[in-house]
Amino acid sequence: MVKSRQNLIFAMQWGISVKIYDHKGKKNLCGSRVREMRRKRKMSQAELAVRMQVNGVFIERDSISRMEAGTRFVPDYELPVLARILGTTVEYLLGMTDS
Repeated sequence: MVKSRQNLIFAMQWGISVKIYDHKGKKNLCGSRVREMRRKRKMSQAELAVRMQVNGVFIERDSISRMEAGTRFVPDYELPVLARILGTTVEYLLGMTDS
């Protein structure tokens, strides 16, 4: 993981391949809370994927699974839709609040 902007610029200048979106071995911050809220609402991964699609975000069930496992990057435009469907806030999904 790149520790600073200066290191990232250095790596890019020398053609070094870097991974810049891992956080503690995960590719997202929200996966565990998405799973928690989905289960709380007794919703399957397939149902969540369909609801996301109805709300304009194309995503498949396996992508929900990878998101929850932390192996899929979650674009910012998906977070508000996830929060709305799951009845929570983006801040909660990102771990910024406890409720």
